[in-house]
Formats: sequence, C-alpha cells, structure tokens
Amino acid sequence: MAAEYVNVPAPALEAVVTKIFGAAGCDGAESTRISTHLLGANLAGHDSHGVARVPRYVEWLESGFVLKGQTAEIITDGGCFALLDGKFGFGQTVAPQAVELGIARALQHGIAVVGLRNAGHIGRVGEYSEKAIAAGLISVHFVNVAGSVLVAPFGGVERRFSTAPFSVGVPLPGRPLILDFATSLVAEGKVLVASNGGKELPHDALIEPDGRLSADPHTLYGDYPQIGPRNPSNGKGAIRAFGEHKGSGLAFMCEMLAGALTGGGTSGPVEARGRIANGMLSFYVSPAHFGTQAEFEATGRAYVDWVMETAPADPASPVLAPGDKEAQTRADRLANGVPLQPDTWESILQVARRLGVPTNG
Repeated sequence: MAAEYVNVPAPALEAVVTKIFGAAGCDGAESTRISTHLLGANLAGHDSHGVARVPRYVEWLESGFVLKGQTAEIITDGGCFALLDGKFGFGQTVAPQAVELGIARALQHGIAVVGLRNAGHIGRVGEYSEKAIAAGLISVHFVNVAGSVLVAPFGGVERRFSTAPFSVGVPLPGRPLILDFATSLVAEGKVLVASNGGKELPHDALIEPDGRLSADPHTLYGDYPQIGPRNPSNGKGAIRAFGEHKGSGLAFMCEMLAGALTGGGTSGPVEARGRIANGMLSFYVSPAHFGTQAEFEATGRAYVDWVMETAPADPASPVLAPGDKEAQTRADRLANGVPLQPDTWESILQVARRLGVPTNG
C-alpha cells in the first residue's frame, strides 16, 4: 500500500466509530448498525460510502438534520406493496426496516414493492441487495436524494440530479451477483475522498459552469480546509452523469421512482427544507414462487460461468462479474486493514476527541 495511506485494522476502526456515535447520543444498537454499515462499505472498496462520512454524519446529527432512534412509519400497506416514512432517522436504521419488510412480504407473496421516503443517508445500497440475496430473493433498488442537486444532466452544466444510486441483487448458488453504482460518473463521496488526498478523480468527472471538464474537488466544494467539513453548496460546478445520455436517463428515472412516486421529493427544485433525505423504491422477487427456481439457478449459473470464460483484454485482469471486485477487496482488507487517507483518519480522530472518545492517534 502506498505511503500516503494509513492501514487501520477493521475491528479497531469499527470500535472507534461505534464509540463516536455512542458519544454523540445514539444507543448501542444504532451506533453498531452505523459503524458496521460504514465499515462494510470500506471493506467492499466503496470508500465513498465508508467511514469518511463519520464527521458529516455527526454534524448532521448535532444540527438536527438526521434524528437518532427512529422507527419508520408505514404510510400505505397493500400487502405485497407498502410505503414507509423514515422520519429523517439514520439511514442505517430506517432503511434496514424497509428492506426487512420487503423481504418478509416477498417471501409471503412472491413479490413485494416497498417505498421508503425521508430517510437519512442510507449508505451503500449494495448492502440491501446482499440482505435480499441472503433470503433467496432478487431485488432492484432505485434511490434518490431529495434536496440534493449535485449532477448535471447530459448536455448541461447546471446541477439537476442527485447522485441517484441503483442496485440489483441476483441470488445464484455460490455465485451471487450484486450490481451497485451511482448514476453519476463518480459518487459525491469519491469527490470527498479525493479532497482528503485520496484517489484522484477521472479527468472528466466534474464540469465547470463554462463547460470545462475537471478533476478538481474544488469544482464541487469551492474553498475548503485541508482537514474539516466539505460543503457541496459552496462549489459552482457539478458532477457529470456516467455513460453520457444513458446514465443521465437512469438518474432521471431514479428521481421519478424513488423521489416523486414515494412522496419524499426529488433533488429539486431545491426548497428551504434545511436537510436532504434519501428515497428508495425497491422491488423484491422470489424465484421459488415463480416455480422456475431450479431452472433459473442452473441457467443463470451456466451463463455466469460462460461470461467469465471470456478471454481478457489484459491477461493480468480477468473478466469479473458484478460483486467479484467487492468480494476480493473485502478479503484483502479484513486481512490487511482498511486503507485511509491520513486527512480522513485525522478528521475521524478529531471528532472522537471532541466527543471525549479515547483514541490512540
């Protein structure tokens, strides 16, 4: 690992993050949920949704933008479909409640559609696909961020979309597939990581108001201290959608399904709501109820194996299925520690010290 990273053992990292949220006022169960989820994102290689978010989460909690100890309220219940309101609770608390309900209903009815609105930042959406896979279910998740405009639509320079994540999970014996990505060219968290001295952004990840492409986090954040909070509203530029018109179109639909349909609101027009919130529309399907589970699993697994036999363009980089990279990264980081940029680690330690949490740093 390059010298500019600090490797922190996963158990130690999880412990300090758990203590931080406990000191910030969350109970033990919620503190553990948050730390486990954030660490899980780092272990999967999604550092943009990992512990780099700790200072921002604490800031949101202290500002009243996100609330501790919430239970999602069922607004509409039609058996195989339901709508829940997260009441601005921590995403790591209310999103699992929605997912658990969707899983239970799909196991009962064969299919379920569950909407969640007004949730705090729900983190890595792929984790919810993993939960469905563990129950033997296919799942599809459309996510938006109400009140958050970060991404320019294809052909534009002004912010109109949130980063609008999308995830699909497919349960196959010994070979689960997990597709998980933001519809922006990079997640906002990757800009955050880059601003802390982490992995540089692609040269065309951001766009300036005059149409110039940029890899400079200042395009999104404006001026910021080396160590400290980043505020996207201070920047004049935007993140670009991935895949040109295709990613832009998918982001549009995430706003429609996760934002407009759930009643939680779209990314804009931005009103004086004082907070942002995730919306999520999830579909759960039980292959067993379709009566084709054996055929589905045999055909699906044979197809995966056939695709993986593709001759690689680079012999050193074999073709990977969705989820393979995350599994490889998880094994490596559990064994060797989680690599954090020094500024990211110091930001976490500063929050810990301010809250009276003992650290060794």
